[in-house]
Amino acid sequence: MASEKRYWNKEIECMPREEMIKLQNERLVAQVKHVYDNVPYYRELMKKRGLTPDDIRSIDDLHKLPFLTKADLRDAYPYGLLAKPLEDCVRIQSTSGTTGKRVVAFYTQHDLDLWEDCCARAIVAAGGSNKDVCQVCYGYGLFTGGPGLNGGSHKVGCLTLPMSSGNTERQIQFMMDLGSTILCCTPSYAAYIGETLHDMGYSPDDIKLKAGIFGAEPWTEEMRHEIERLLGIKAYDIYGLTETSGPGVSFECEEQTGMHINEDHFIAEIIDPDTGEVLPEGSKGELVFTSITKEAFPLLRYRTRDICVLTREKCSCGRTLVKMSKPMGRTDDMLIIKGVNVFPSQIESVLLKMSNATPNYQIVVDRVGTTDTFEILVEISDDMFSDTVKTVEELSKKISSDIQSILGIRAKIKLVEPKSIPRSEGKAVRVIDKRKLV
Repeated sequence: MASEKRYWNKEIECMPREEMIKLQNERLVAQVKHVYDNVPYYRELMKKRGLTPDDIRSIDDLHKLPFLTKADLRDAYPYGLLAKPLEDCVRIQSTSGTTGKRVVAFYTQHDLDLWEDCCARAIVAAGGSNKDVCQVCYGYGLFTGGPGLNGGSHKVGCLTLPMSSGNTERQIQFMMDLGSTILCCTPSYAAYIGETLHDMGYSPDDIKLKAGIFGAEPWTEEMRHEIERLLGIKAYDIYGLTETSGPGVSFECEEQTGMHINEDHFIAEIIDPDTGEVLPEGSKGELVFTSITKEAFPLLRYRTRDICVLTREKCSCGRTLVKMSKPMGRTDDMLIIKGVNVFPSQIESVLLKMSNATPNYQIVVDRVGTTDTFEILVEISDDMFSDTVKTVEELSKKISSDIQSILGIRAKIKLVEPKSIPRSEGKAVRVIDKRKLV
């Protein structure tokens, strides 16, 4: 493999569409039979629709299959969706479990090999090779981020630093001492590392990083540019979820106009989140994935709740894999404030255009009587904090005005001291919703 071409598996990544469809058809038919035969929970869902595996002959029949949701995964917890004998499974990974029961996903050794191969594709697409030092600061343990990128890094042959998150000054010390060239973590933690680097008196010239692979939370183009400025790197997006294996379901190439989906393992659909109707290419809607190679925990038509767009426009990198846009929000964590749909990414986009505001903010929503309250805490820069009251008030009014122009509702802006909002070493806590909406 020539690293300058940035392909891990060129035959798959650049496969002609007709050949990919043939491969997907074969794998889908086999996977539906595997699930029907071995997962009673899903077999019952199919029977309720009057379906048997014989009804699924190609990807054109995919729409006939029932959806799976996170509620199904919780109902079937822990073993109800397991498609392999437990003795064939070698690992579990799990979601954070912030609402309801945890989602537990199972893996055979073959599943792990395929997952790590997907992560290897992402690392190579970001310019990685066996000459690189890959610092993995995603959490390890049950969270998929650390194990996935760790395994992908090994496959590529990078020297791998399994740092996990936390102890940021030590992260930077290792980064400098060992010459890390690729950083893997959440975008909010990457920004925090960049801030800490500058606070320690260093600049991007003092480190060897060239690229970062960031995912696990929403981030905007403005956040990308901020991270690139702080660390002197090119920042790449990566997407995945525990339910379908973890990071590596899709990844960015050097063009950075969307993430290529590993279609030999995952079939993507966009649906209307209200009706479940499959939408044509180019439509904005909810992303649905079908895993066609996973053995232990193969989900068919899993509703991710992520909102995005799929496109097959030709990519300059040479890959023929379909692209998904950066998720534009979620159908289940979207805030409805005073009857208006609000996504945190819309607010972040406004704030990161302000030269005197930092990338750290929190949205606080509450309800007084029957009226929603909407407050945004925004950290200001050190220079702005020592500026005149008039200047600070002008910034507050500017932020309020820009947010109102996008959302159509007014937010109370509270400018706070630098570093007063807790920094995240995992997923950033951007929203605090105090309303009792149940």
